[in-house]
Amino acid sequence: MSLRNIGIVYRKELIDSLRDRRTVISMIVVPIFVMPLLTIGIGGVLVSQVGRAMDEVPKVMILGGHDSPNVRKQLSELKRVSIVPEKPDYAEEISNKQIRAAVDIPEGFDAKLAAGEPMTVKIYMYEGEIKSGFGADRLQKFFRDLRDRTVQQNLRERQLPESIIQPFDIREQNVAPPEKVGGAVLGGLVPYFVILLCLTGAMYPAMDLTAGEKERGTIETILCSPVSRTHLVLGKFLMVLTASVATAVLSLSSMALSFGAGKKLLLGVAQGAADSAMQITISGKAVASIFLVVFPLAVFFSAALLAISLFAKSFKEAQSYLSPLMIVVVLPAVAAMIPGVDLNAKLALVPVLNTSLVAKEIIAGTYHWNYIAIIFASSSVYAAAAIAVAVKLFQREDVLFRT
Repeated sequence: MSLRNIGIVYRKELIDSLRDRRTVISMIVVPIFVMPLLTIGIGGVLVSQVGRAMDEVPKVMILGGHDSPNVRKQLSELKRVSIVPEKPDYAEEISNKQIRAAVDIPEGFDAKLAAGEPMTVKIYMYEGEIKSGFGADRLQKFFRDLRDRTVQQNLRERQLPESIIQPFDIREQNVAPPEKVGGAVLGGLVPYFVILLCLTGAMYPAMDLTAGEKERGTIETILCSPVSRTHLVLGKFLMVLTASVATAVLSLSSMALSFGAGKKLLLGVAQGAADSAMQITISGKAVASIFLVVFPLAVFFSAALLAISLFAKSFKEAQSYLSPLMIVVVLPAVAAMIPGVDLNAKLALVPVLNTSLVAKEIIAGTYHWNYIAIIFASSSVYAAAAIAVAVKLFQREDVLFRT
């Protein structure tokens, strides 16, 4: 095997690919600009919409309570709530977003509250709709405060301490290190993006270097060169692998920078969310380890895409062959994010899923070196098999000149 010939083919394909606008867009432009747009752009829109929802004065309807003027008066005096006239079709108005919530006050509320009789206050809302949720939250806060004030007043009248109803406090405190917090939040997302980007980064170059050359009629010229077909396919494979790895590296770098800027956006939403975000961190060791386990998978993707694209007669036909492959890769990558799916010896042999699971553990700061070794070895075997298949197919005339 001549490394020089492989290098010549690789440099030739790399130069041609960099001249191709579609390859440059998929390999460089999309990774650099898509992640900031997704993180900062969508995050900015989300923060803006949440801020507007929080600033809105929700329209709220009071149902019943005509025999309880005290509570109705207090509700009407709320500053961040707009009371609208009572209507029988309140549920339809909430569903149509004409009002945000409605509160049903039980009959004789004031009298029962003074007598200490149990009651149930119902708050109607549009579940999942953020503005309706904020309106319902303000109503809940009002009635919680009213309940607490009533309890405290009853205790004072009976000369009893407040500790009777609240004998102790409960406080939560995080003891996990920052990398564990980051792993819990980003453990499933980061490997999902890395795996998906390795696939998409290799897809267009693989199609262009095989089906694209068939369509342009240049594959015959390449085959006439004094370079063996094995060297040709390995040179093309290295080009596809370069595109795959470059896409993943550029995307992760862009993601890291945009995530740092995205943290600041959380400050405009809620302090608790901002505090949690500030604890999220991914160490350089974790990033290097992730690339170590992902690299054989990128090799596997590059060789497999190259082999599949060889069967296509045109670029469009190659797209129809490779598009279903996205589902095959996405499903196991998403399965790794399902709670309860943990890495074990059997799953360490399942392609894609094993890499996603071990990357999730690495981000959390947990290094199962035995599983990492198994996953690296198994992924390398799958990658070598895919390369062998690609080389074998490149030797077949019926595949290269399929009509």
